[in-house]
Amino acid sequence: MSFLSLFSVEFKKLRRSKIFLILLVPVLLIWIMAVINADINFSMQREGISPENSFFIQSFLGYAGFMLPSSLVIMTVLISQTERSNNGILKMLSLPISGVKLCLAKFCILLSLMAAEILIMFVAYFPSVMLSSKKFNYEFMIDPLYVLKICGLLFVISIPMASIYWLISVLLKNPVASVGIGLASVVPIVLAINTEFWFAYPMCYPMMTITSQMHSLAINLGTFPIDLIPWLPVAMAFTFIALGIACAIFGKAERK
Repeated sequence: MSFLSLFSVEFKKLRRSKIFLILLVPVLLIWIMAVINADINFSMQREGISPENSFFIQSFLGYAGFMLPSSLVIMTVLISQTERSNNGILKMLSLPISGVKLCLAKFCILLSLMAAEILIMFVAYFPSVMLSSKKFNYEFMIDPLYVLKICGLLFVISIPMASIYWLISVLLKNPVASVGIGLASVVPIVLAINTEFWFAYPMCYPMMTITSQMHSLAINLGTFPIDLIPWLPVAMAFTFIALGIACAIFGKAERK
């Protein structure tokens, strides 16, 4: 079976689950709160950031720092549990299918779901900003291409984090333990971005990037630069090592 066929099979399995509804929850929460509290952004002008930029950045800070990693935790567990609940994984592994290929197909499903959620975040920005603009008689809209660029960047820099969460879900067969460890890893994110070794904690990459963007938009907040070295080599190392370990151990316990 080709990789694309295997990916298609894995995707069809998820259509019967409620995982797609889960993608909507964090996005709705973020933008509902953004519309309700849009007036707070006017007070950010003393920091040198315009209300429209603040509306965008503050919403994406909440998403990148909490909602996105939490969503990934839930999605990884649901993907790994789709077959374990009915021992479907045993049936899949009994077929002439490479365990490595199956593991990578499931990880690509995870990346696809993450991309879908970020896309929903992008699309939902526009009705949210229009409602806020009408409510407070102020134009909160910023350049859509800039919003799209940030969403694309958010996806790319979240891949190392996704690989870590996928490894955790493969290592831990107990979904409660996997969710617990995953959600516990969200707590240190704010602390990690304020250390010089932030690049050693992939869960903070999304929030670190959005925070850097906020400082570039706010005149009075100072600079918050991100050095690509050693960040990029470390991020790539985390991704390949986590996926390598996950592929090496995927299905070994079930085969026994």
